[in-house]
Amino acid sequence: MTDDATTSGITGKVVAITGASSGIGEATARLLADRGARLVIGARRTDRLDGIAADLRRRGAEVVTVATDVTRRADLDGLVARAVEEFGRLDVLVSNAGISKIGPLGDGDVDGWSAMIDVNVRGVLYGISAASPVFRRQGSGHFVTTVSTAGLKIVPDMGVYAATKNAVRTVMEALRQESTDGVVRTTSVSPGFVRTELDGSIDDPDLRSQIRSSMDDFGLPPEAVARVIAFAIEQPDDVEIGDVTIRPTVQG
Repeated sequence: MTDDATTSGITGKVVAITGASSGIGEATARLLADRGARLVIGARRTDRLDGIAADLRRRGAEVVTVATDVTRRADLDGLVARAVEEFGRLDVLVSNAGISKIGPLGDGDVDGWSAMIDVNVRGVLYGISAASPVFRRQGSGHFVTTVSTAGLKIVPDMGVYAATKNAVRTVMEALRQESTDGVVRTTSVSPGFVRTELDGSIDDPDLRSQIRSSMDDFGLPPEAVARVIAFAIEQPDDVEIGDVTIRPTVQG
């Protein structure tokens, strides 16, 4: 951990992160560990999780891993329960797992649409359901959710993906309005193009190549988004960073 961990508003906080095996999730885990957070990291690829956790422990971090498929409600319950079991509490849930099955609506990719709804929407809802009782019992807690600029600028081929992200944006705003007693904070982070592995979930080879090219040409490093997430988390309990949009300066 870095020297500034002793003065960080993140030091000692227990943070659970979904989709933590790569990209924004991994970058967030690494940054928060450096700033003194205690981590519970979840993803389906447990081999990747274990490697990240081993590296962070060598650097002095407290971290546990939990196999987590966000389409399974029991897995989110287990992720939250593990945080409480291991560290006695949960301060922040970062819901970061997401997939992108993009293509023209006329293609009728019902299976792809359903998969996005399961991961991008239900996965967030399952996290809210799992963590809310813990946050209420503790008297504090923070939901941080990765949304997307795809919901802010609607473009062809991304209609259902954008719809899932806007559904989450709506959920987060409703949760914010239901949580003005000061117990629960909410933060929605909407990244633009970021150099992640999200393109790996795109089935159409031409669209996948197009998105990959944009990511590689001008996408932000995942660490840029991680810094935004850390900024929101480190604020005092009476300060809520509700919505943040972060995109490359050259993105249209």
